[in-house]
Amino acid sequence: MNKKKVAFICVHNSCRSQIAEAFGRHLAPGVFESYSAGTETKPRINQDAVRIMKELYGIDMEGEGQYSKLISDIPKPDIAISMGCNVGCPFIGRTFDDNWGIEDPTGKSEDEFKVVIEQIRQNILKLRSEMNPA
Repeated sequence: MNKKKVAFICVHNSCRSQIAEAFGRHLAPGVFESYSAGTETKPRINQDAVRIMKELYGIDMEGEGQYSKLISDIPKPDIAISMGCNVGCPFIGRTFDDNWGIEDPTGKSEDEFKVVIEQIRQNILKLRSEMNPA
């Protein structure tokens, strides 16, 4: 079975999309291939996201090779999901299959960060069950 390629897209590919890629790789590896990208990049993944994901879930995003990437740096996705256009909606050359509308937690409190991380985790679990109903 060929797994679909799912791309999680936000402008800078430094926080929400990185979290989604990490959860996709950890929670749905047998269901879809998980990628993240942006229309711009940052020098590093958001360090609050890196720290909290490691503390809560034992996922070391940077240690597992994640870094800020452009859309042109990943394989062409079968499914493209916008993390939320509250920062600015990136143009990726096609319409998005879904927009999760998740608020960017950058610069916010740790509790707000954890709420966003949990929203992304729940969305990944829902996507996994939709793509693999068995």
